[in-house]
Amino acid sequence: MEFENLEAKIDRVFTNAAIDKRRLAASGLKNRGVPGYVAEWVLETVVPGHGELSSADANKVQEWASRVIPKADEGNAIRNRLLAGERVKILTRVQIDVTLGQTKAVRNARLALIGIFDGRIGEDIIKQNPQLLNHGMWGVVELVYLTGQGVVITNFRPMQADANLDDWNEARAHFTIEEWRAVLLRSMGYNPDFYSPEQQMLVLARLLPLVQKHTHLIELAPRGTGKSYVYENISPQVRLISGGNVSPAVLFVNNTNGQGGLLTRYAVVVLDEVQTLKFESPAEIVGGLKGYMANGRITRGGLHEFASDCSFVLLANITLDSQSKPVNDPITQELPSFLQETAFIERIKGLIPGWEIPKLEQNSFALGFGLKADYFGDILVALRSHHSASDTFCARNIDLGERAYHRNKEAVTTLASGYMKLLFPHVQPTLAEFYTHCLKPAIKLRQGVWNLLYSQGGEYRKFDRAIVPILSE
Repeated sequence: MEFENLEAKIDRVFTNAAIDKRRLAASGLKNRGVPGYVAEWVLETVVPGHGELSSADANKVQEWASRVIPKADEGNAIRNRLLAGERVKILTRVQIDVTLGQTKAVRNARLALIGIFDGRIGEDIIKQNPQLLNHGMWGVVELVYLTGQGVVITNFRPMQADANLDDWNEARAHFTIEEWRAVLLRSMGYNPDFYSPEQQMLVLARLLPLVQKHTHLIELAPRGTGKSYVYENISPQVRLISGGNVSPAVLFVNNTNGQGGLLTRYAVVVLDEVQTLKFESPAEIVGGLKGYMANGRITRGGLHEFASDCSFVLLANITLDSQSKPVNDPITQELPSFLQETAFIERIKGLIPGWEIPKLEQNSFALGFGLKADYFGDILVALRSHHSASDTFCARNIDLGERAYHRNKEAVTTLASGYMKLLFPHVQPTLAEFYTHCLKPAIKLRQGVWNLLYSQGGEYRKFDRAIVPILSE
């Protein structure tokens, strides 16, 4: 792979969807506490263009950010400006909650960044931006305070990206498989040259829950390998929970008001550093997760029931020895005890062995052209509902033998289909390509889960120890 040729090809093929990743690093926007997909949108809105960011453009971005992007400690000052009668324009995330009561019905606009949870918003804005009702949306809002109504959103300019899968498929055809892996990694924010081909496939596994419905993963790694980096910066349809309390009402459904939890509203929910999270009613949480991960149904006490295709990801730090291997056996020993239950573990599709991924360094991050994060994230989520041919292809061509555990076959099929959507959205691969780039890495992820089950539960030892495909001629 020649670096300059790939640079030119990304710029030529993707044109307006491409961005020089050095621009974000030079902008200082990461210090404003906004996700990468928001920061890159700001760059293209305020100072569109290619090449490294000039000092003048960096100053222009910072000036815009100081006016429009509130800092964490500025909520009170912004609310005071509204109280004084000022019309305020800010970039923030907006989430709409609809409450239907016996005496009144209300739409509450939550703008958590500035501490407003009961704002008012017109029905016309919601009709134009229906995702406000699901996972929420980032955009520039105009706010006023009206006596008797409170804070009112008078205008909303959402972040928008044209996620056209036909164009995506056509673009893929211009790249070799090695080049395409590099495009994906750059767009995630990583430098592909920092990783070996095998490590690249493990890093790309972090995208599988976005492109494949109901794909549940766990990644175990030491600190500093970038487990949460992509999930923080890829898409507003991914919710990362890091710190604080996790309750059944937050995850599943609030039985008080019937509102669906995070698993009903996002494409992917990620629990980061699970050892540090505080779980309310652990037994209810793991019971609900087992049911959901098995059948995609969410319920609590039979009062409310939802169907969801959300993917669920667990991230946890583990201790390594001097050879960079896990110290504990089983490797899940440092997880909260209720998450070590075999009936829960077996419902996880794959385990990303993060100890095989190098820790992040200065040259771990993307330099040069990749895809804009908001565009890239929208494409990945769009792939969830399209390219069903990959599921059919995998179901037809994956055979693990008669002694394979049935959940191993289901998991490998799901993971291989996800890799196929990522790497071959434009064409059906040959069986050799499929084995090398989709099936083999999928089996590696599932084998990590199966090793845990096989070593801990005698009930699993009547099945094959190794997951080995029976290849077609």
